[in-house]
Amino acid sequence: MINNIPDIKNLDSKNFFLLAGPCVVESEKSVFEIAEQIIKITDKLKIPFVFKASYKKANRSRLDSFSGIGDIKALKILGKVKEELKIPVVTDIHSEIEAALAAAYVDILQIPAFLCRQTELLVAA
Repeated sequence: MINNIPDIKNLDSKNFFLLAGPCVVESEKSVFEIAEQIIKITDKLKIPFVFKASYKKANRSRLDSFSGIGDIKALKILGKVKEELKIPVVTDIHSEIEAALAAAYVDILQIPAFLCRQTELLVAA
């Protein structure tokens, strides 16, 4: 399955693959800085890398906690990372309606463990 991920490098290294990035997109600048640093490390160590960031944090324990900069704005940043840095990108989704929206910008959709029993969500993804 990993061979089907576009733009993934270092597959011939037989290393584990790494999903890494910030918890949530907070700004374009910070996302690019983090992605570029991880690329330097994973290229040097020949580790296959998929950039991971949530475009929004839907599961917060406090209503006033930061949840994101806006869905479309954050997804566009993730799409820009994918296109400009030529790396695969994964983000998590929380509802059926988010599946098609997020899929337009990223390579992989992740379903949080808390939501893995929601059949409609799994089918939509």
